[in-house]
Amino acid sequence: MLHPSSARAWPFLAHFIDREARFAQAAATRGGLALAAYEFVRFGVKQAWACFYGGLMLALLLGTWLFYPSDLPLARYDFLTLAALTLQVALITFRLETREEALVIALFHIVGTGMEIFKTAMGSWVYPEPSLLRLGGVPLFTGFMYAAVGSYIARAWRLFDFRFTRHPPLWATLGFAVAAYVNFFTHHYWWDMRWGLFALAGLLFGPCWVHFRIWRRHRHMPLLLGFALVALFIWFAENIGTFAGAWIYPSQKAEWTLVSPAKFGSWFLLMILSYALVCLVRRPLPLGEVFHYCGWRIIGIRHQVAATEGRPVERSKADL
Repeated sequence: MLHPSSARAWPFLAHFIDREARFAQAAATRGGLALAAYEFVRFGVKQAWACFYGGLMLALLLGTWLFYPSDLPLARYDFLTLAALTLQVALITFRLETREEALVIALFHIVGTGMEIFKTAMGSWVYPEPSLLRLGGVPLFTGFMYAAVGSYIARAWRLFDFRFTRHPPLWATLGFAVAAYVNFFTHHYWWDMRWGLFALAGLLFGPCWVHFRIWRRHRHMPLLLGFALVALFIWFAENIGTFAGAWIYPSQKAEWTLVSPAKFGSWFLLMILSYALVCLVRRPLPLGEVFHYCGWRIIGIRHQVAATEGRPVERSKADL
């Protein structure tokens, strides 16, 4: 069963949501550029809310790099671990994160930390500062960085009410994710299969379109394009993380430089791996399918039909 966030129960957010509903109705009445501008702003707000966890983690990295005292007994990395854990507990306690999203984050901790331990042992990157809370050469806050990617996908899925056309079967999605994850390890000893994985990703996900609802209507875009855009923003975030000294690549030992653009391919594959893990708790639904939870109807294409025929639009939890 799905469990929606209780953000609307917060007085400040409830007041904002009510004001936003009146603003939306005014934009819909005017139509044209006013409606387009409203949807653009609404899209940005939803994206920002989906990035909430990852944004806070980046803020912690930058804030501790700028202001954390170097002479404190508690190492910066250990502070980051405790702060990230506190943040996670707070999000669950105040129900700003659903149970499904918390489960995704737990899965990412396992998957991400396992890869981190191996990659740091192989010298792919290093964590240069001391810490007590670590496994091998990996401080424990790194699991939360991977979890931020899964949190974003799960939150965006709920906020934008994702639907799909021509989505590959779940077994194929998970099989691709396993192959991509294994290649992150085996390419150190055997052939690097990433180009074959890129081609396979095109075959599997190329025909698929993701439909996302900004307001009343579902918009759509190729799913592969969505993967690439998110991977690009993760690459931007990785540059922020290395600039803040959270970890460094061998090419950055002497001085900081941009993370190699070649890492974009790795993040693209990791993005699909992340997406597959989210699929375990949020199964891809075709456009137009209707299902129920907690007494609410979740509706896909029917929003567009109702809007075009002038009937009242039924609202789902994802509208909140």
